[in-house]
Amino acid sequence: MKQLKQGMRYLLGLFFVLAGVYHFVNPGFYTNIMPDYLPMHYPLVLLSGVTEVLAGAMLFYGPTVRPGAWGIVAMLFVFFAVHVHMLVHADRYSNVPVWGLWLRILVQFPFIAWAWWFTRPEKPLLKGSKA
Repeated sequence: MKQLKQGMRYLLGLFFVLAGVYHFVNPGFYTNIMPDYLPMHYPLVLLSGVTEVLAGAMLFYGPTVRPGAWGIVAMLFVFFAVHVHMLVHADRYSNVPVWGLWLRILVQFPFIAWAWWFTRPEKPLLKGSKA
């Protein structure tokens, strides 16, 4: 079980590192989906990219796993507002089908649960039990 959890942690970390890097590769994608009520779209896109890279990378190093996982949980809650904004203003995102906008919202919950899994402290094995 410990190896599975570690593999899933690395996978989540890699996902967020790559997603964060993509903010720099294609910032226009993200500036186009920023809610109107947020100022400075481009700097916020870069900041969120840096934050995703850092939080994802933190999942690769034992002492930083829990804070990195909490950072991902917090980011996903913040990004939830963007997904709701996109759904409410679906007419602005005609290149994304409405079912895709709903899917973006629904996918948030498994990702939050996945990241939250790594916020929990590791329980020591009972003496005499096998890993």
